[in-house]
Amino acid sequence: MPACIFCAIVAGEAPAHRVAEDEHVLAFMDLFPVSEGHTLVIPRAHAENLFEIDEASVRAESALARRLALAIREELAPDGLAVYQANGAAAGQTVFHYHTHLIPRRAGDPMGFHGRARGDPEALAAMAARLSARLRDV
Repeated sequence: MPACIFCAIVAGEAPAHRVAEDEHVLAFMDLFPVSEGHTLVIPRAHAENLFEIDEASVRAESALARRLALAIREELAPDGLAVYQANGAAAGQTVFHYHTHLIPRRAGDPMGFHGRARGDPEALAAMAARLSARLRDV
């Protein structure tokens, strides 16, 4: 899908701070994080939403999302973790490639699923490395 930024990331044509990947899925830091540790998990194969994704891809994506949630909990000790997956513009989907947001939350944080400011590239790279290392333990 040539106009899909996530497909470009999968293909290595667009930059991303990768946390984990295998032949089916990829996890990377959100470039516009809501909070420290905000991570996206996507299938490598393009599917616009939950209605289009095949069962094997959604299982692989969900399994990595769960493992990464455990790694985020261990590494960052947030008060909570928002897991958000939107289907269609009316639901808040802005990139039309199936994906799940994992957003660490602290008590009192404002609710939101899309950050307004671009994250610091060095901080995102460092967090990607921390979470990747922590994933090896879960």
